[in-house]
Amino acid sequence: MDTTERARLSRSNNNKNWKKWGPYISEREWGTVREDYSPDGNAWSYITHDLARSYAYRWGEDGIAGFCDVDQILCLAPAFWNGKDAILKERLFGLTNEEGNHGEDVKELYFHLDSSPTHSYCRFLYKYPQEQFPYRELLKGNQTDRFTPEFELSDTGAFKDNRYFDCYIEYAKDEMNDILMKVTVHNHGPDAARIHVLPQLWFRNFWRHNPRFNKPEIVSLTPNCLRTSSGRNGDFFLYHQEGEQLFCDNETNNRRVYNTPNDSPFVKDGINNFVVNNQSTVNPKKKGTKSAIWLKENIQPGASKVYKIRLSKNQLEDPWVDFDDIFTRRKDDSDEFFNDLAPKNISPEHKALLRSSVSGLLWTKQFYYLDVFKWLFGEPSESAPARTKKRNYEWQHLTCRNIISMPDKWEYPWFAAWDLAFHAATFVHIDADFAKQQLLVVLREYYMHPNGQIPAYEWNFSDVNPPVHAWGVWYVYEADKKKTNVSDWDFLERAFQKLLMNFTWWVNQKDANGTDIFEGGFLGLDNIGVFDRNHMPPGIKKLQQADATSWMAMYAINMLRMSLELAQHNKAYEESAAKFFRHLLNIGWAMHHIGKRDISLWDEDDAFYYDAVQFENGTTQRLKIRSLIGIIPLLAVEIINTSVFKNLHQFNTRVEVIKLTRPDLTRIITDMERKNKDGNYLFAIIMDDRMDMLLKRLLDEAEFLSDYGIRSLSRSHKDNPYIFGYHGHTYSIQYEPGESTSAMFGGNSNWRGPIWFPLNYLIINCLRKYHKFYGDSYTIEFPSKSGTKLNLKQIANELTRRLLRIFERNDAGQYQYHARHQTHWSDPHFKDHHLFYEFFHGDTGQGLGASHQTGWTALIANLLLEMED
Repeated sequence: MDTTERARLSRSNNNKNWKKWGPYISEREWGTVREDYSPDGNAWSYITHDLARSYAYRWGEDGIAGFCDVDQILCLAPAFWNGKDAILKERLFGLTNEEGNHGEDVKELYFHLDSSPTHSYCRFLYKYPQEQFPYRELLKGNQTDRFTPEFELSDTGAFKDNRYFDCYIEYAKDEMNDILMKVTVHNHGPDAARIHVLPQLWFRNFWRHNPRFNKPEIVSLTPNCLRTSSGRNGDFFLYHQEGEQLFCDNETNNRRVYNTPNDSPFVKDGINNFVVNNQSTVNPKKKGTKSAIWLKENIQPGASKVYKIRLSKNQLEDPWVDFDDIFTRRKDDSDEFFNDLAPKNISPEHKALLRSSVSGLLWTKQFYYLDVFKWLFGEPSESAPARTKKRNYEWQHLTCRNIISMPDKWEYPWFAAWDLAFHAATFVHIDADFAKQQLLVVLREYYMHPNGQIPAYEWNFSDVNPPVHAWGVWYVYEADKKKTNVSDWDFLERAFQKLLMNFTWWVNQKDANGTDIFEGGFLGLDNIGVFDRNHMPPGIKKLQQADATSWMAMYAINMLRMSLELAQHNKAYEESAAKFFRHLLNIGWAMHHIGKRDISLWDEDDAFYYDAVQFENGTTQRLKIRSLIGIIPLLAVEIINTSVFKNLHQFNTRVEVIKLTRPDLTRIITDMERKNKDGNYLFAIIMDDRMDMLLKRLLDEAEFLSDYGIRSLSRSHKDNPYIFGYHGHTYSIQYEPGESTSAMFGGNSNWRGPIWFPLNYLIINCLRKYHKFYGDSYTIEFPSKSGTKLNLKQIANELTRRLLRIFERNDAGQYQYHARHQTHWSDPHFKDHHLFYEFFHGDTGQGLGASHQTGWTALIANLLLEMED
């Protein structure tokens, strides 16, 4: 069905037209690497939450439910004040990495309720306490230890007796440059309460560091209209029905931040200081580069107040005559889109979950801007920053200025390479053009390093993440082709050419011995190792990683499949197909023949894959930790139909030569003489007996299988921690199903037991592929030792149902992922709003880590969409 919203998408490629404006403002710009100009590189302490209201950012903006254009020239977002806080609520509060029990953590309650793919309709909920916001209590309550649960806003009693406001922020577009904003404030408390609402309109400070641009201006045109003027986007008009117009400049309060004179008499925190402290800090001439409309209301208990704002390129005679009708129509368009997206026979609860997860993913788009050369050495007309630590020095070519999907716009307000592949896998079902754009952007010459490495994230662009980009490209290509019946050769070929460079970087940089056994360090799995895999303990020369090697096998399979697809269109790609087929064979063989002792990463006695350490004396030893590292070899699988090979004579000849000269290689990863009844071949590094043994461990409830998905570390390590000792040092790892008790990698994530959606999704995805080859005849016990046998598709569905349990209500009437002691989650005004956590407790399903990680936890949408398949 070609819905109204789908029609808009077709006219809005490359973030143009209907996608020109969206929720592209970060939820935290302070405390980021890009805004860090400290000598020692301590990003968290340079610009704090407290200083953020006074500091004009260099690279972006932040706000609550903010909207801006794709170049973030002009920004629109509400601020709130309960009349008791010491500051306006202009941005979300949270703790830094050093302040939190388990690293950085936002300490607010807010929900990304709805968004259409073009952001023609968006809805956001912020819950604002009526009493003084407990900033100090939250800080003190979390400064304990890593064994103590996080102390949240709801634990402070901030919502006691329902003394809070529900602040709904909605946006609707009449056309691409006509943005309607509606703020509805509900008083849930027992008494009348006063609220101050300040819709703010401001320019990002793009003029201070770029002499090409003149300083823009916002002026009062009438008592109910502001006009913005800029050489970059012309004039806009902001209409409001009531309230007092306030103006200052988006310039740093130097006196407060640096104790030096101000460049402007009315600086960034001028509106805050005028409203809260009654200071003369706004421009009486009613002009500036930052503005607000000060609205006040005493709301009775159970009542609400609606505020209307309209930002338009057009001068409107009556901006309110069609205001409500536009909102109704855009909301109807959004309903139509999500009704069309939802599978038939989906339950109302799962339909709401699908919409919530997709909306959260759409809300976490962000204008991401960083020029590393300028960040390191200063602007052309300015002196270089005084840096003793020159972070990302090797990435001086990197220039980012795009709308990018963030993992979480507060906790992770920067792109992360391997997260992005999973984001794209969900985006392809809602906006295929944006999915492809996300995958291609980090492969461009101003992102990808000249040596072929894909940038990881701004804390260290040189960190190494799992190479899942090729998987993401192939997934998006296939999903789009299935939906449209059109092969996007251009997208596939563009991505493939750049991935060739990245694959070569891996071979050259992460295969130190040239033996097809790969390293890579932590590889996004943070503390999954017995020691920090980025830094080897004394006496250890290198770590032969089962996961790195398996990821590369998966990479080779993905590249092989892309080569074969492109060869249908251009026979020259048969060369690439032959190359990656041989890579796959070599990697599969090498996993079982390491070093002089011919050691294998596969342990026959334990029926599991392990990392192996190579000591400086040349000996090798397996690290017998049963973790997802040993499961990842399952993921290297692809099913290819015989029709694909039909006209590829050169490739077929190359395969025959390999079969004749090295039959030992082909037997390890596939049997080219064997195809199933549908003419499908299996390409994998795990087959038959070895797959049986690995699945028995994976599906054992005493090991990996939880009621809520697959754990990252076997539960067997709860009573049997793995201990590794060498050169007088002892390292150990134990099953920890919840928050990390280790400070490794910042301590804000944990791969020693919890459930992570990206790996669970890949496991389910690969089981479906194996089923496509083996069919219903291949069965295995689920759970292990239960006596009940299921085929692999049924097991994939059962794992999906276990993951879905996390988002279903428990006997307390709240979603399983909520902490049991937080009883407000069964309250009528709380219980229906979803949060999407970064990871989940391995035994209880409780949500942990970042709470708005609709980045890869939005894969719940894929699971719902693929259940019928």
